[in-house]
Amino acid sequence: MLTAFTRAFRTPDLRKKLLFTLGIIALFRLGSVLPTPGVHVQNLAACFDQARNGAAGNIYGMVQLFSGGALLKLSVFALGIMPYITASIILQLLVVVIPRLEALKKEGQAGQTKITQYTRYLTIGLAVLQSTAFIALARTGQLFPNCQQDVLLDPDNIFGIVTMVIIMTAGTSVIMWLGELITDRGVGNGMSILIFTQVVAVFPSELTNIFQANKFTFTGVMVVGIFMIAAVVFVEQAQRRIPVQYAKRMVGRRMYGGTSTYIPLKVNQAGIIPVIFASSLLYLPQLITSLFQTTDNAVIRWISQNLATGDTPIYMATFFLLIIFFTYFYVSITFNPTEVADNMKKYGGFIPGIRPGRPTAEYLNFVLTRLTAPGSLYLGLISMVPIVALAVSGASQNFPFGGTSILIMVGVGLDTVKQIESQLQQRNYEGFLR
Repeated sequence: MLTAFTRAFRTPDLRKKLLFTLGIIALFRLGSVLPTPGVHVQNLAACFDQARNGAAGNIYGMVQLFSGGALLKLSVFALGIMPYITASIILQLLVVVIPRLEALKKEGQAGQTKITQYTRYLTIGLAVLQSTAFIALARTGQLFPNCQQDVLLDPDNIFGIVTMVIIMTAGTSVIMWLGELITDRGVGNGMSILIFTQVVAVFPSELTNIFQANKFTFTGVMVVGIFMIAAVVFVEQAQRRIPVQYAKRMVGRRMYGGTSTYIPLKVNQAGIIPVIFASSLLYLPQLITSLFQTTDNAVIRWISQNLATGDTPIYMATFFLLIIFFTYFYVSITFNPTEVADNMKKYGGFIPGIRPGRPTAEYLNFVLTRLTAPGSLYLGLISMVPIVALAVSGASQNFPFGGTSILIMVGVGLDTVKQIESQLQQRNYEGFLR
């Protein structure tokens, strides 16, 4: 692998892209640790340390994961890439519901550019809402309910509060721009690289905390982490290849077709999205209990006992079932067997032994439904392993090798390596991996 990276850096234009990507990552991390004006840094650090070791530590651990440790520091890039990811998911769902967006998607590059523009506008709107919400929580002391110190220098200064909201929203805009720069001039998908950076950024501190707390637990965590990474790599690469044959046809004086190809259907066709959906939904009960912790209500008390922490059987079962549901839901809206069958029929393609048209769509739906079953179980089990391990051993609330983090790291890492591989093959045909 080291030799392969050396060959990549020896290629001048590829080296330039790699260095450019690393420079953007360094700038992104700088903005993630740069505090927003008006934040009391010392009090904020003390409150976070107290909250992370408390009963609601898993809430803050998840927030830390998706922001790379920036959100609970109220830094310039505190919101991270999550507003853009949320906006992208919302637009993907709306494409299925709103005919206008569906028509734009079918227009090709021009329509996709328009949808991307809508995604940017929605990202800014979500950034304003999220930054306002977190600043309001920090101002009223609900961001860290058990901490009595003020995390803002002047909580009553409205101008200062508005300035913080504007700066954090502008930080989200800059992150979008940095991600697009990586996509255009660097290596890999820019947004995915930034998500990867956020997840990896919290690993050193979390592993250090586990090592200092218990060396035996640290060894167990590393063994489980390596096993999970190997399992995720194996499943992420697994796919069912549906053979497709294109009949010969005459267009003008040229003969087209007569070739064989395949439709690759991955076992994990939905990727990380179902886990993010499920985690986001289960974050709401935790947020409700933190906001209404002083309310003596039977419903709030039940939610606090069963859904506010990840070590209860009801929480585990709900999380597992939500992942399975969202896996089927997301696959159903992102892969349309009828559309694929119609496109194959249009260009003279057919699956051997299956008639074109509706029988092909039914066959694809049959295969995809049964392929999604092990994929959904895989996502659920990978996400449940850290939760079950924590419930049994109580090792640490900030388990670094969580299912979400492993899926993000492996998925982005494999995609980036494949892109470097393809660029190397264009130049010397030696490839990146052997």
